[in-house]
Amino acid sequence: MRVIRERTELRGIPVSPGIVIGKAYLVDRRKVRPQERVIDADGVEAEIARFHCALDESQRQLQELRVSYERQKLGDYGYLVDVHQLMLSDRMLVQETERQIRESLHSADWALWQVIQKIKKSFEELDDEYFRDRRSDVEHLGDRILRNLSGHKHENIADIEGDVVVVAHDLSPMDTAQMDVSRVKGFVTDLGGRTSHTAILARSLNIPAVAGLESVSDVANGGDAVVIDGLSGVVVLNPSEEDLAHFRERRTRYEAYRQELESFAALPAVTRDGHKVRVAANIELLEEIGNLRRYGAEGIGLYRTEFLYMNRPDTPSEEEHFATYRRVAEAVRPFPVTIRTLDAGGDKVLRSVPLQDESNPALGLRSIRLCLREKGIFKAQLKGILRASAAGNVRVMFPMVSGLGELHEIRELLEESRADLRREGQAFDPHMPVGIMIEVPSAAVTAELLAPYVDFFSIGTNDLIQYALAIDRVNEHVAYLYEPLHPAVLRLVRMVVDAGHRQGIKVAVCGEMAGDELYTLVLLGLGVDELSMHALSVPRIKRVVNHTSMAEARALVEDILRHGTGREIHQAVEEYMQSRYPGILDPMEQAVH
Repeated sequence: MRVIRERTELRGIPVSPGIVIGKAYLVDRRKVRPQERVIDADGVEAEIARFHCALDESQRQLQELRVSYERQKLGDYGYLVDVHQLMLSDRMLVQETERQIRESLHSADWALWQVIQKIKKSFEELDDEYFRDRRSDVEHLGDRILRNLSGHKHENIADIEGDVVVVAHDLSPMDTAQMDVSRVKGFVTDLGGRTSHTAILARSLNIPAVAGLESVSDVANGGDAVVIDGLSGVVVLNPSEEDLAHFRERRTRYEAYRQELESFAALPAVTRDGHKVRVAANIELLEEIGNLRRYGAEGIGLYRTEFLYMNRPDTPSEEEHFATYRRVAEAVRPFPVTIRTLDAGGDKVLRSVPLQDESNPALGLRSIRLCLREKGIFKAQLKGILRASAAGNVRVMFPMVSGLGELHEIRELLEESRADLRREGQAFDPHMPVGIMIEVPSAAVTAELLAPYVDFFSIGTNDLIQYALAIDRVNEHVAYLYEPLHPAVLRLVRMVVDAGHRQGIKVAVCGEMAGDELYTLVLLGLGVDELSMHALSVPRIKRVVNHTSMAEARALVEDILRHGTGREIHQAVEEYMQSRYPGILDPMEQAVH
């Protein structure tokens, strides 16, 4: 019961920057939890028929939501409806529920709920944050079907009046289709993370948001005053006058900083001594494309394609690949889009891709190794990418290549795909640039041998650091050993850059190091040509580049390589940045404190 209206401060995950003060609009999205109910054997077929009626009703509702997206001109989000519609026919969801009904003689509600828990658990066990957050898709769709089975009403949130802060346990992509988002000043949710759909939507709409608050929907009342600090993750319900004064001042400083930062978004990334660096964006979902121009990204340095394979029993066809990649290429041209081929396996388990349990999946059948085994799946993607290359500036990039033998095999399949398209009369760019990700030490050490066969390198620092230092960065016992500035990592990066430049090819970095201001001068000094990151980070990195010189960056690298440990190097870089560029190392916090 919500009767206490006293000041309450909560801390969550800041997922979209900005500071806003508004009134709470409470969205009740508590999940339906069915009661366990046993049925008679004679009632099995009727229960299965009831389940299919609920599936059909869910399909109808989703189609209505697609129309709502189009009416609000949120067409880029229509694919989210597609994901849920595909899941409605997923064999695991449908057939496993039917099996549960028949074999356990449970009601459709209980059988479906059990299956949903099983599917969610498989997502929760993944290390990759993006894939973990996709469990919410399963949960949202399951809740929709359960509501249709049980007769629970779907709350209508289409009639939001006034400017509000939406407070919810969780929000599905479908919820946003019903909202007039022009009236929403912010989002706060109990669940979710930085890669949840609510977070991505909030960032694309430039709306402050905090997720992972755990209990905000329990303690908030409709109409409560709410402060959202999307920079620190703080949410205050019923703030005091002192709170309001503090956050208004903080908001003023942030807005001044944001305006200054936006001035860098429009500028090229050029050092004081005239060296140009390309700063591009990493994206996963189509709705993120709108942020590229807003934040000044010069194309897409890493386009992840795994979402196409998710939540479905089959793999995407060549036509699906082509339609998706063409849309991206047309949206960003004349800038390039670098499409990474399927990077499944390891902690990214996809039901549509045949994988077996492995004792050490991180070192097993994943990424390019899986694609080279499943050549039919691989060629469908290659042909889709090639056909899209006729519509824009498309580059293809292959993950986790470990040596020249794999690269030769990849090139053969790529040439086979080109030959197939010529026979079919399909247009494509015969000169589409081909690159590989340098993510394993063997590729870094043999970069000199690999360079003649590619048009560019892209260093995936997340995996390169992990494999080079033999540590699992999500393992709490060894995570402290994950050191981006470890001397071995810096030497591997320099080795790759030097090998690429001797062959006349560009070298990019697309891992997390690229979007962190602390590492910008180091990467420049090592000779990296392109940095690719989350779009929000682009103006900050441009700001650092435009305030430095290549001579300064090279001198810093020569100095830090004299140190023997990552900790010493990190301290040296941090001290240098603090003294040489006060306020740039963490400019957002400097601006708002």
